[in-house]
Amino acid sequence: MIYCVVPPELADDLFDRMVEYYKDNPNVEVIIDRRGGKPSPSAQGEGKRLAQKRRARIPGTFPDISAH
Repeated sequence: MIYCVVPPELADDLFDRMVEYYKDNPNVEVIIDRRGGKPSPSAQGEGKRLAQKRRARIPGTFPDISAH
């Protein structure tokens, strides 16, 4: 499925035209972007959870690679 996302500020002008344009293509759905405001608390916690799952850095140091 392909989503054609129309920004809300352009929805009055574009939505009906895009639906008409893609009416013969069953793989395309035209939608209006309704996201806005602050992210939900669950979305904010998602990044923290992902960071905790990352592997720890391998201990040690890197060799000196400065050009002489």
